[in-house]
Amino acid sequence: MRVYHFLCEHFGLEDIKQRRLKIARIADLNDPFEFLARADDARERAALRATKETQAKTTGLLCFSRSWHNPVQWSHYADRHRGLCLGFDVSDVDAKPVAYRSAPIHFNLARYQRDGHYAQEFAERMISSKFSDWAYEQEVRLYVRLDPDTETGGLYFYEFSDDLRLSEVIVGAASGLSRSQLESALGDMSGQVSMRKARLAFKSYRIVEQRESSLWQ
Repeated sequence: MRVYHFLCEHFGLEDIKQRRLKIARIADLNDPFEFLARADDARERAALRATKETQAKTTGLLCFSRSWHNPVQWSHYADRHRGLCLGFDVSDVDAKPVAYRSAPIHFNLARYQRDGHYAQEFAERMISSKFSDWAYEQEVRLYVRLDPDTETGGLYFYEFSDDLRLSEVIVGAASGLSRSQLESALGDMSGQVSMRKARLAFKSYRIVEQRESSLWQ
């Protein structure tokens, strides 16, 4: 599956050079409702918070989109179109699409404690659920272990590999990054990774490829 990760130019080039991607921490996600559910009383809400805190210590995630054409994502996550979008090939089995919902899923603590099947099903639904207003992101996630060996300055990283293969780089419409600068960052990957320059579409609210080569040198 081809998925896309938006980021600013500085960190995008750094990730390309270092052949790695920063792992998002559960506690730092921009939606405070992440990994929570609808609970009927204080005891259930406390159990949910404790579960979220426990997961946050050992598990992180890599967040992607199924598309790179949405201008809102370029504005929010790629420095207002001055950044980059990295296209990766990942396993269809490991990639978990987000389910967008108009209301939180319901949590039943008593059933969770006595029914293993319900507990597993609830956990899978909880970690993949987001409020429907986020649906424009078309998000896909990879859940990964926080490996102390990859920790640098409090940040964790996941190295490029067969499980996370960089396949294309799209340069933002407002970026001044040249083709040669990107090739330099890619190094020995430059012949294996496709490079594109983005532009604003003429007849729709989409970001599309700049096919006039003379406009990106």
